[in-house]
Amino acid sequence: MSRNQRIGLVVGAIVVAVVAFVVARPGGDDNDNGSQPAAQTAPGRTDEGAAETQPKTEPPEPAVNRIRIHDGAVVGGVQRIRTTKGDTVRIVVTSNAPDDIHLHGYDIEKKTGPGQPARFVFRADIEGIFEIESHVAEDAGREPLLARLVVEPS
Repeated sequence: MSRNQRIGLVVGAIVVAVVAFVVARPGGDDNDNGSQPAAQTAPGRTDEGAAETQPKTEPPEPAVNRIRIHDGAVVGGVQRIRTTKGDTVRIVVTSNAPDDIHLHGYDIEKKTGPGQPARFVFRADIEGIFEIESHVAEDAGREPLLARLVVEPS
């Protein structure tokens, strides 16, 4: 047998071994061709989203609690805002006159006035009952209480 015949025989054996390995390897090409069982693909999804079996759901936005001050008095009377410890709280206070609004306990103070709502967004991480007051009303000798925030245990 010549040298070239031996090299050809060795190359042929390597090619056969590689082909046999590719065909017989565990897991083969079960998922390599892009097809997947229907149970793994979420309805209405393209191949790009096939890896995800459940649609992502965003947590709902927390409710916005609105307090309106007109001529120094809270419209609708003193409000009670309830939430659970750990929740995000959103409060918007509007007024037809400049005012300073203070959320006691959390020590958050915001200014409000015509066209300038005071926006409170925070995590309720302290349990208890906290008063929201108008500093302008208090300084004028009027009832400063706008609302009570009740943060209950989780």
